[in-house]
Amino acid sequence: MIASSFFNRDLSWLKFNERILMEAERDSVPLLERIKFLSIFSSNLDEFYRVRMPVLLALEKLSNREDNDIQIEEDLLKTANELIYDQQQRFGQVLKLSIIPLLKANKINLVYGHHYPAEVQKPISQYFLSQVLAFLQPIYINENTHFFPSNNELYFLIILKAPEGSKAVILNIPSNELPRFYKVETPDETFVVFLDDIVRFHLDRIFPNDEVSGCFSFKITRDAEIDLKDEYPGNLSEQLEKQLLKRDLGLATRFLHQPGIPVDVLELIKKIFNLKKANSIEGGQYHNLKDLIGFPVKSDQLSNNTWPKICNTSIINGTLTEAIYKNDIIIHTPYQSYDSVLRFFNEAAIDETVQEIYVTLYRVASDSKIVNALISAAKNGKKVTVLVELKARFDEANNIKWAKKMKAAGVDIIYSVTALKVHAKVALVKRKTGHRMRYAGLFATGNFNESTAAFYTDHILMTANKEMLREVELLFIFLAKRTKPTADNFIEFNQLLVAQFNLQQTFLSLIDREIAHAKEGKVASITIKMNNLEEKVLINKLYEASEAGVKIEMIVRSICRLIPGVKGMSEHITVTRIVDRYLEHGRVFVFHNLGKEDVYLGSADWMNRNIYRRIEVCFPVYDKKIKQEILDIINIQKQDNVQAVIIDEHMNNVPVQQEAVRVSSQHDIYQYLKNKNEISSHEE
Repeated sequence: MIASSFFNRDLSWLKFNERILMEAERDSVPLLERIKFLSIFSSNLDEFYRVRMPVLLALEKLSNREDNDIQIEEDLLKTANELIYDQQQRFGQVLKLSIIPLLKANKINLVYGHHYPAEVQKPISQYFLSQVLAFLQPIYINENTHFFPSNNELYFLIILKAPEGSKAVILNIPSNELPRFYKVETPDETFVVFLDDIVRFHLDRIFPNDEVSGCFSFKITRDAEIDLKDEYPGNLSEQLEKQLLKRDLGLATRFLHQPGIPVDVLELIKKIFNLKKANSIEGGQYHNLKDLIGFPVKSDQLSNNTWPKICNTSIINGTLTEAIYKNDIIIHTPYQSYDSVLRFFNEAAIDETVQEIYVTLYRVASDSKIVNALISAAKNGKKVTVLVELKARFDEANNIKWAKKMKAAGVDIIYSVTALKVHAKVALVKRKTGHRMRYAGLFATGNFNESTAAFYTDHILMTANKEMLREVELLFIFLAKRTKPTADNFIEFNQLLVAQFNLQQTFLSLIDREIAHAKEGKVASITIKMNNLEEKVLINKLYEASEAGVKIEMIVRSICRLIPGVKGMSEHITVTRIVDRYLEHGRVFVFHNLGKEDVYLGSADWMNRNIYRRIEVCFPVYDKKIKQEILDIINIQKQDNVQAVIIDEHMNNVPVQQEAVRVSSQHDIYQYLKNKNEISSHEE
């Protein structure tokens, strides 16, 4: 396939962020939820500048050199910047022209600028003098200034007129130490004030002897990449901790500033802060609007109606372990309660028949009940082995903290090798009753993390399938060796699909089988749901299947490099994207197999990193009832005509044409699982 057969990875991601922005623009979304989507959009864009913009800048630089053959798409950086600019304009419009007026209509006044009502000024001044002033640290700048603006923190550049001439000052806005918004309630209205403006409103208190002639907000975003050595003789956590200290010292990738800064001062700032290579962008008066996630107003009327977590009534009586030995159990979060997963680890920690516990942890909750159960298990004499992936981006420090606590409690800690992340979500518990060893385990599409389970849609399979769980045991034996897969240590997995061993080849074979059926004139179809689709070998195989007549329906939340609907290449492929109150996170793979569907769930997206640089596990679903439940859920999502958009051949997010029957998949899945649970409880 030629290069034009694939969407650009980074532009596709920016189009996903546009889909987030579309939710903020929709009048049908409750007002406070729209504010949350603005926050998510802003947070995503910050991460893009920290993680992807450095790559784009480096590629453009390399592609312009004559001594190498690296090339990127023409005007890629320019196109990305144009997309970002357009989206930021839309962001500003929806905030100013829709969100703020609607807040006002609900007697919530988001105050911005200098004009505060009299009833607000006094409490704001009291707050400034008693709380804010303690954190302010003005820095006077000149050619010899030694000051390093922290990553994504907020600052004012202040121009002062003094008898001896103009002066420029950097003043921090302490939004990491204090809430970004301050709320003042009066009998008639609620006022919400930016911390920025509280500082701005009191500049005369900070500089009593000078006249303020200009005040401009800015922030600097820095490269977040961590440089780990492939071969490192020392402790990996110590190496990583040292690198984390350097992360916020990375090269600047974006200098976002309020318009109007005098040219000579702007050039001085760029020089002393080493911003010559950063994208210099004029923005609005307020940055870091990801802080809108902490908007200090709560209202049931302006928020989504709550969906109480569904408790699985089939496992209330007796022990969870005995229920798993009888039948496989599946939990669909966040629709269903995560308590069953916590119970799995809690029961294992105290059960005297449990001898060994194995689990992989990728992103650990900040106050993890699961880790506390593992610590208790170790103290109770169990052999507990935990693979902690220290290199989970932006969760490194938290994972290091928990790894140290577990190690101190006697847990055997495994770290992955530097160049290979372990992204699998598996757990195994071994019990000995008499002379018999019994296995029970968990396979999940998402992290063992009770915090994210509250808003990530995932599937957790609880099973006693010994063949599958013995392969999990083999995987842990391999991981404990801290080595990369080679011909000498290769493992033959027959049940599980494990990246670096058999995952990619098995998926290619399953697609080939559908191609063979289509060529024989039989019904052939594939349904895939994942977060990201990038890897070219698998995409090319899907193109081949489409050309053979295989019907392919894909639900891809974020990056999608596959171009759908192109005659002669992908005309039998459709791609939809669903964004709603929960983050779509589960990975599901369905192959028609002449009506005897093969269904796999797992941790693996089809990204280069997942296929070639990670240990991932996808697992089959054998239980007929659970398999049908997965198929029902996926079919509901394929019918979504409210929250779904179609990705067209130009990468656009095209709303699905409304039908007489409106299908909002997350709402309908919740009702489906709720009804099933009620029927099950009545049958008992």
